[in-house]
Amino acid sequence: MARKETITKMDILNAAFEMASEEGFEHVTARTLAAKAGCSTQPIFRIYKNMEELGKDLFEQVVAYFGAYYENFPRKNDTPFVNLGLSYIRFAQDNPKLFKLLFIDENRHGKSLYDLLNGTNGAVVKEINRAAANGCGSPGDLFMKMWILIHGAACMSLTGDYDLKENETIALLEESYQAFLKSLG
Repeated sequence: MARKETITKMDILNAAFEMASEEGFEHVTARTLAAKAGCSTQPIFRIYKNMEELGKDLFEQVVAYFGAYYENFPRKNDTPFVNLGLSYIRFAQDNPKLFKLLFIDENRHGKSLYDLLNGTNGAVVKEINRAAANGCGSPGDLFMKMWILIHGAACMSLTGDYDLKENETIALLEESYQAFLKSLG
């Protein structure tokens, strides 16, 4: 009679997610993960052929987590890109290690920054379409300008150099949108 498996793939993945969110993925090793999951390394390597394979599954879980975070983020503004920017910056503030894993680390498992931000819900495309509907003749160019600002602000929050309050961030995003819109003619 075969032994009952008590450690599941989801148990391992959830432990890895917790470690990655607290310490960063670079600290997730087979041994530290086994200790966190309450098992030996054997169940990890029974489920995953190597840590890279686990890393890919973890990355997909973090992508889904960001997507849910964005979807559930309160919409506070009608100006295109403001809600997207605010949620992105807040995600960096609330989840710095996961933000680094998704948007800073070089290994994005074949996904571009745009793919990650656009997600399965088409967040960027929706915002570009909103900008076009509001009269922007070059909404893709406007997005690129806004994205540089938004991503820069989010990265600054990782180092503690971004200390604007939410209302100040909203004002910054609105003013930038208007200035970039004007610059595009």
